[in-house]
Amino acid sequence: MEEFKHLVVAKFKEGVVVEELLKGMEKMVSEVDEVKAFEWGQDIESHEMLTQGFTHAFLMTFKSKEDFTAFLGHPKHLEFSGTFSTVIDKIVVLDFPSVLLKPAAVLLKPPA
Repeated sequence: MEEFKHLVVAKFKEGVVVEELLKGMEKMVSEVDEVKAFEWGQDIESHEMLTQGFTHAFLMTFKSKEDFTAFLGHPKHLEFSGTFSTVIDKIVVLDFPSVLLKPAAVLLKPPA
């Protein structure tokens, strides 16, 4: 079964304390069992022309589209979304089934 991804790319309004927002997001994903994995990052390398002002990316992984659908209606997600939407200047959201072409390497510990 394919994993399902929820990608949010955002530009925040001036004066937003992103660290506070991240604490709320991390709390939300830790309380919603349907979220299998969560990662985020802040752009530090790209040229302004390429980013179009977007500064942060957030990626959630779900076991299935059904888990993603359950997440959308979860009270913790609905509550956080209300807060998140008030601090966004621009946003792009993509929801898609994942196609894995090259899995991450598994690091094995050498025998002791």
